[in-house]
Amino acid sequence: MTQALRDAAATQAFGRQLALRLPTGSILLLEGDLGAGKTCLVQGLAAGLGIEEPITSPTFALAQHYPLLKNGVAAGGLVHLDLYRLELAAAADELFAQEEEEARALGALLAVEWPERLSRPPAGCWQIQLSLIDPANPEAGRLIEMRSPS
Repeated sequence: MTQALRDAAATQAFGRQLALRLPTGSILLLEGDLGAGKTCLVQGLAAGLGIEEPITSPTFALAQHYPLLKNGVAAGGLVHLDLYRLELAAAADELFAQEEEEARALGALLAVEWPERLSRPPAGCWQIQLSLIDPANPEAGRLIEMRSPS
């Protein structure tokens, strides 16, 4: 499925709707150049899950956890992982494995920016490619292409 998104608000709206349709514990691999809208999409996912705290890119922290609490117990939420700064595939693989385990334990959605840093794409993941329609004009919108797990 490929769809045009006119701006950041449309990208966030797409993320909100996607969060409502994804199975619990899904893993999303988000690819796209800098500024293509990956974090914007994750902000929409978080809103769709009911997360109210601000979502920022975890480029320097590498991972951010946004658990949802039900009766004081973590029950779902979002784990947002950014592999951009990891140059070695082994380091990216190790961090991914740790965060995947944490997301599964929480029953959380795992959103991974820059999955191309991994030694190979993990199986069973949703793949999303974001690209600017006109790289010289980010306000021209973006295209999103989504593939379900194979």
